[in-house]
Amino acid sequence: MRSVLVVERDRDIAEETVRNLRRQGYAARSVGTGAMALRAHRDADLVLLSLELPDVDGLRVCRTLRDDGDVPLIAIADGEDELGRVLALQAGADDCVVRAWGFRELAARAEAVLRRARPAVRAAAPIALHPLHLDPRTQEVRVSERLVPVTAKEFALLYLLAATPATVVSRKELMARIWDSDWGHASRTIDTHVSSLRAKLGANSWIITVRGVGYRMGHVRPVGRAADG
Repeated sequence: MRSVLVVERDRDIAEETVRNLRRQGYAARSVGTGAMALRAHRDADLVLLSLELPDVDGLRVCRTLRDDGDVPLIAIADGEDELGRVLALQAGADDCVVRAWGFRELAARAEAVLRRARPAVRAAAPIALHPLHLDPRTQEVRVSERLVPVTAKEFALLYLLAATPATVVSRKELMARIWDSDWGHASRTIDTHVSSLRAKLGANSWIITVRGVGYRMGHVRPVGRAADG
């Protein structure tokens, strides 16, 4: 189930949007400020961001979310604010809709953005590194049967490392295969996703940093034992 974070200062609009998204099968929730969005976006598969917020400029939030990761983002602007829509796209939004949108259009745009962001790993085979199990069909991650909620990019990163657990995958290869980027320099995006995965899996030792090169899967430790990073 895809998770959508609605960032909207108008409570009535936020509640209606969340209800409609849930009817479409999304796990949706809302926050009313930019500061809350910056804290809550990491577990979302898609962010619907109103550019009119009560505390922080919406374009600033848009740029910060893009600098901090790769979560798909649709900006919502006033109907007559063409410049605002252009600036939102330049700030990193994947799409921009006007506030007078119909929900069917918004849902279609959300599906299109998620489809473009979805990694091409669903046709691959499941991976079992006991007690870690990865299912690319459903993009589910389980540790000792405990379901671990991950984003699409987090799953793709973990799956790539787990597919060749004894091999170090370079940062450049990760950027190329997961983010479709040829950035040769170190990217905070990778660090952010690795840190999030370690926290969700419950141990730093699941993913080992090979300094100056990249990452590899760590040796599996019995569940319940503390990991030392």
